[in-house]
Amino acid sequence: MHKSRLGNIVIDCQTDDLLSEARFWSAALGYPLPRDPDETSNFIQLETPPGDVQVIVQRVHHEARAHLDIETDSIESEAARLGQLGATVVSRNDGWVVMQAPSGHRFCVGSPYRGGFDQGASTWE
Repeated sequence: MHKSRLGNIVIDCQTDDLLSEARFWSAALGYPLPRDPDETSNFIQLETPPGDVQVIVQRVHHEARAHLDIETDSIESEAARLGQLGATVVSRNDGWVVMQAPSGHRFCVGSPYRGGFDQGASTWE
């Protein structure tokens, strides 16, 4: 048995100016930027209310898109469960797996990112 839930919405931006992109999404969504965003980082996490799904603006080298992160207490079990639903593994990384849904959408499966996981996650057998 394992648990999982939606952890992050990640906005992938093909850009050299991630801070500018993060400012846009901060204003568009009403979530503040962190106090001192690191302009050299490949991601900026907006400040969402405690317990809410996190929103991350991420610098990428592929086309711009948004993807979901599913957080779980067993990456292998969750990847297997999602595989039974028709998803395929694209790549395995240190701490997360990139998968692709039958619709072609990519998403990540990784360890819990935020508080309240045990109370808010679905349980799977």
